[in-house]
Amino acid sequence: MRAVTELNLTPKSACGCGAAHDQLPELDATAIPHAVRHAAIHGVVDSLQPGAAFVLVAPHDPVPLLAQIAERHGDDIAVDYVQRGPEAWKLKLTRA
Repeated sequence: MRAVTELNLTPKSACGCGAAHDQLPELDATAIPHAVRHAAIHGVVDSLQPGAAFVLVAPHDPVPLLAQIAERHGDDIAVDYVQRGPEAWKLKLTRA
């Protein structure tokens, strides 16, 4: 029997800052197995429709992942930091 990993794409952010991202789905990267984490996140980014966004929750500043996203999508994906550690980094990713 195969184990199923839940990606934990929740309906809204729990940071409580009151910003517009509170209405966005939140993807907790820590719930994704490390071996497929970047590929899974790229799948979510690739599937964003114009104007759509989500909040990525990462256990560290995902600089290498952001470089990969920029290489794949150029200026089509905007990244805004919502929270910068120390326990988690939250980034809003939006397709132009």
